[in-house]
Amino acid sequence: MAHYRRIGEVPPKRHTQHRDPEGRLYYEELMGEEGFSSDSSLLYHRGVPSAIVASEVWELPDQSRTPNHPLKPRHLKLHSLFPVVEEGAQRPSRNPDAVTDRRLVLGNNDVRISYVVTGTDPSPYYRNAIGDECVYVESGTGVVETVFGVIGYRAGDYVIVPRATTHRWVPAQPSQLYAIEANSHVAPPKRYLSRYGQLLEHAPYCERDLYGPEQPFTMTGADVEVLVKHRTSAGIVGSRMTYATHPFDVVGWDGCLYPYTFNVEDFMPITGKVHQPPPVHQVFEGHNFVVCNFLPRKVDYHPLSIPVPYYHSNVDSDEVMFYVGGDYEARRGSGIGLGSISLHPGGYAHGPQPSAVEASLGVEFFEESAVMVDTFAPLELGEGGLAVEDAAYAWTWSGRGPDDPAVFSNS
Repeated sequence: MAHYRRIGEVPPKRHTQHRDPEGRLYYEELMGEEGFSSDSSLLYHRGVPSAIVASEVWELPDQSRTPNHPLKPRHLKLHSLFPVVEEGAQRPSRNPDAVTDRRLVLGNNDVRISYVVTGTDPSPYYRNAIGDECVYVESGTGVVETVFGVIGYRAGDYVIVPRATTHRWVPAQPSQLYAIEANSHVAPPKRYLSRYGQLLEHAPYCERDLYGPEQPFTMTGADVEVLVKHRTSAGIVGSRMTYATHPFDVVGWDGCLYPYTFNVEDFMPITGKVHQPPPVHQVFEGHNFVVCNFLPRKVDYHPLSIPVPYYHSNVDSDEVMFYVGGDYEARRGSGIGLGSISLHPGGYAHGPQPSAVEASLGVEFFEESAVMVDTFAPLELGEGGLAVEDAAYAWTWSGRGPDDPAVFSNS
């Protein structure tokens, strides 16, 4: 994020001596992307940031994936992954946390989508060394403590955590989190940015809408464990690294790389005289995928407009919709509801339920909220997705089931 911030104590010139009041030298760390050739920040630590005393294996939750074969659209009911505990019922021995209890829903070699419903216990300290994380907060409030400082979160926030940022989630309330984990960096679309990185006038949000840390967050301690997700030739693995001093010992930093939040309430939907395609709803992009959000908005004002989407074949991508609010007009009668994910893969034409087309005529406003991820490589189903699939969804456009003899007859 090429938007400069300066927090806490930093020296007048970079890479020069910076000492505490007792004369001890702070340790400067450059955290930068693309081998010193892209965004970076300089952090000043009390302790040595590379001083580890132990490293052990962290067994990750199930990361296996199952191909979408035979090819068909899918409906996954995410709210069933973490059932609500009824009043008076026996509660689990521990509350799920925002990191170790994520369940993989969909993924490929570019991006993985997971879901978790937390309790109020803090997560372990965590660092994703594979790529940036873009976590959508479906519900709940809390803070994310990071090596850069603390950022608050609330429902409707995207929480962007750069690759290899040490952090932990501290919910104030149980939180429903939809985690988009990239193998790359996540940033605003390039078409929204000037050649120097400023968000342009036609962008649906601006720098005022991005909330980063406001002051340092320093903690003391020894032998602090950090869970690190990283890659080997065998795939994605985890390690438990123990640091001699607390990672949150930064007294100041400056630069253009840091975590931040962006709330969907600050996104200004772009509308038109006729139906606008999904790119006008784009909010972020990563390597081989994009993130869009469909929000409450006025819709098409041509006298003959059809407000719901036309049928479309995404020949280069798989489309994932996560339905988070309102009443999604195009899917009425399909079984889709709040907490649903629809997966419409490349090679398959999809669109509104047949009855939704006529029903949308004359509608002037849509009260709907959804987060969309489009990937340019096929998505596979994780164990979480397989556990909550609505097997009848694929046949809802025809009104027939897979065992209906009429499906296979010529009459």
